[in-house]
Amino acid sequence: MAIPEGLSTTPFAPRYADRVEEWIDVYGNAVPLAIGDPAEEYEAIRTAVGASEYSMLYKWHVEGEEAAATVDAVFSRSVKGLGAGRIAYGVVVDADGMMLDDVTVAVLAPDHVAVTGGNPATMQSLAAHAPAGTTVTERRDESAVLTLQGPRSRDVLQRLTHVDVSGAAFPYYTFLRDALVAGIPAQVSRLGFTAELGYEIQVPREQALALWDAVFEAGTDLGIKAFGAIALLTCRTEAGMIMGELEYDHTVTPFECRMGWALDFDKGPFQGRDALLAKKDSVTGRVVSVVVDTAPDTAEGARLELEGRDIGYVTMALPSPVLDGATLGLARVHRDAVKSGTALTAVAADGSTADATVRPTPVYDPERARVRA
Repeated sequence: MAIPEGLSTTPFAPRYADRVEEWIDVYGNAVPLAIGDPAEEYEAIRTAVGASEYSMLYKWHVEGEEAAATVDAVFSRSVKGLGAGRIAYGVVVDADGMMLDDVTVAVLAPDHVAVTGGNPATMQSLAAHAPAGTTVTERRDESAVLTLQGPRSRDVLQRLTHVDVSGAAFPYYTFLRDALVAGIPAQVSRLGFTAELGYEIQVPREQALALWDAVFEAGTDLGIKAFGAIALLTCRTEAGMIMGELEYDHTVTPFECRMGWALDFDKGPFQGRDALLAKKDSVTGRVVSVVVDTAPDTAEGARLELEGRDIGYVTMALPSPVLDGATLGLARVHRDAVKSGTALTAVAADGSTADATVRPTPVYDPERARVRA
């Protein structure tokens, strides 16, 4: 299927576009729902290695003498406290403490900080706090990002680089800025959105296809498969990982979308800090996992009731392989419904009802052991 008019073509698309039957819009970019069989793509991520495009995320580069201070004025965690080569995951909120974005931050140099996220409002906040001499630019079009996810992802990467990528040498949430991958200058980060061991390889855009070809040649005997959005969203739902405009929007605080842990109130002032402190003890909602006894298409968006009272809704629902195909969703609910085992009623848009049960989050690898393997 041709890429829909008005959407941008991503750097790796020439290698899979002719196999794609349906595209979705992600920040103005055409992203495949699937490249082959979504079930096989999911299985590759969980048991072998999957590869997918991550070039569509915004990449804001803050440069200048006050780069770190500028990001610190907006980001919920301490940038000055980041060690060399480390990545911090946290949030950006508005002046009222309401969610704008969940982002990663990496200090590339004393005067150069990279922020990766999904909401242009983050750039506006950064620019508003940047003093004269400090610039904020969005540069995603300059690079291509390929993510490798799965228990064999390290094996594929190690075949392509002389850098030691063992768990001890390259731990979770760190990055290597000047690595050679298949002979291509690359920044490699150890992170992901699947609850599996994983990496993101960022190279100059013009080197995208060379990287793709090298990765798939290196991973052929390891069962590598390209994967699309369906497999990714299944993994992230099982992992309880949040997404903007689904589990959060401008109407909720980080406390309500499972990101309260990322608020460092001891680091000093940052945008929205005082508002968050004032709201900390009055949180009314929470994101939870729910199993719904109906088809995913019916469960998604369904209202949730507790003893006849409307207490929230399902943000996304998918069949979960971990739960033997049961419909698993993430849901925004009132605090009265957050306890695991709580019985709810899902009311779909067509008026049909189904039983729903709150489950512990995440349902997959709750100790997060696999990403740290």
